[in-house]
Amino acid sequence: MQRPPLSSTEAWPAGYDRLVLPSVDSTMAEAARRAGSISGPTWILALHQSDARGRRGRAWANPAGNFAATLVMRPQLEAPDAALRSFVAALALFDTFVAVTGRAEPFALKWPNDVLLNGGKVAGILLESAAQGGDVGFLSIGIGVNLATAPSAAQVEEGALRPVSLLAETGAAVTPEEFLDLLAPAYARYESQLATYGFAPVREAWLARAARLGQRVTARMASGDVTGTFETIDATGNIVLSTSTGRRAIPAADIHF
Repeated sequence: MQRPPLSSTEAWPAGYDRLVLPSVDSTMAEAARRAGSISGPTWILALHQSDARGRRGRAWANPAGNFAATLVMRPQLEAPDAALRSFVAALALFDTFVAVTGRAEPFALKWPNDVLLNGGKVAGILLESAAQGGDVGFLSIGIGVNLATAPSAAQVEEGALRPVSLLAETGAAVTPEEFLDLLAPAYARYESQLATYGFAPVREAWLARAARLGQRVTARMASGDVTGTFETIDATGNIVLSTSTGRRAIPAADIHF
């Protein structure tokens, strides 16, 4: 199916650089290598990755035609503030999917760093940082999107949400370069909002697009599982569950439905 015309007419955001590479081991590794030499926030897009990875070192399947990019920057932020960029990236992805497909209702944001399409995982976000003098010296925001092809069930861990592709679920065909041309200005808008007004409006926008808000979910951590009703995210980005023993704010976990 031919994709609808892309609805964004925004120019590439001022102050952001772009590097498109035919092949790398991973865009996150490339970002780490280049972090000391960048002059400003830089998007690194790879058309092929030989060693892609996701959260906690897990492998990330990246067939040809899918999107793999990392935004690397030197923000000079404290670690908790840097972590909020996961929500900025998620909102930018949501807006980009809407621009590509002309539809918002199939998409939802899964805490802490996934985007869902018709209930399946279409995109993931990975943050990595390095400290410098007590602050975050550089921050890398890795984004993988199943634009053309989704991994098979055998390629994802047991219990994970089914992977889906944008093309198969919506019929929208878009190249990685076209996707980045939409994603970069969307990210810059939310980044500016966060820097100007703080986390509150970003938090509100994220909650309006949240998957399973008000429903029971399970947070899986190394210390054990916690099941409760997904009540909100707090002012620092923690997921807040209402459990049988009271409200519980959780800073890091895998969320299962």
